[in-house]
Amino acid sequence: MADEATRKAVSEIPVLKTNSGPRDKELWVQRLREEYLALINYVENNKAADNDWFRLESNKEGTRWFGKCCYIHELLKYEFDMEFDIPVTYPATAPEVAIPELDGKTAKMYRGGKICLTDHFKPLWARNVPKFGLAHLVALGLGPWLAVEIPDLIAKGIIEHKDQQNS
Repeated sequence: MADEATRKAVSEIPVLKTNSGPRDKELWVQRLREEYLALINYVENNKAADNDWFRLESNKEGTRWFGKCCYIHELLKYEFDMEFDIPVTYPATAPEVAIPELDGKTAKMYRGGKICLTDHFKPLWARNVPKFGLAHLVALGLGPWLAVEIPDLIAKGIIEHKDQQNS
């Protein structure tokens, strides 16, 4: 179950109302507006809590998203590129977030660097369609995955901090 800080952060993310994906041109614009407002709200709340850990932007159509996410471990910041496409069946189907540079480095990842969200996040997403959006994906999918996997990869010596790589 989620910790209290996660519950609080997620409870402050606005729920979305428009049940539309990229194939429905007119309603998709409304859904995108809701997505951006929820993301902005989540980012502002994170910044206010000194927890600014991702950047995200999209193509003009809002169907391809990319950015950076980071994880702080033992006072060192590990930063990764991330990307995902909006599935044609969105919001019924959650996007699959990829961190390409970690591809093949953990068992909790699919080909192409897509992080495994099947067991824990996808059932939660399915119960909350269309209320959940991209801010929820980041908060309840990507964030917990990073919190579990990155310390493990560091402990195993699979990834190193960029300052330690050249020493």
